[in-house]
Amino acid sequence: MVTMQMTEKIYEQALDLPTGDRLILIDKLLHSTNLPTQFEVDKLWAEEVERRSKEIESGKARLIPGEEVFEKIKKRFGK
Repeated sequence: MVTMQMTEKIYEQALDLPTGDRLILIDKLLHSTNLPTQFEVDKLWAEEVERRSKEIESGKARLIPGEEVFEKIKKRFGK
């Protein structure tokens, strides 16, 4: 089991590494979390924007003015 004390020791050792090595370590740690990269997030958002644009252009979806949306929220939640 890794303790906070061990984590702190590893952190202190990592600070002694040259900047390039620290960046490599950071990259490896981030990839180990299996979180999406910024590139992947940007790619997914671009695909979503394209999909929504096509739905609007084809008439499958319609735009609702912000004022109308906020009015519905006020009526529904009383704020």
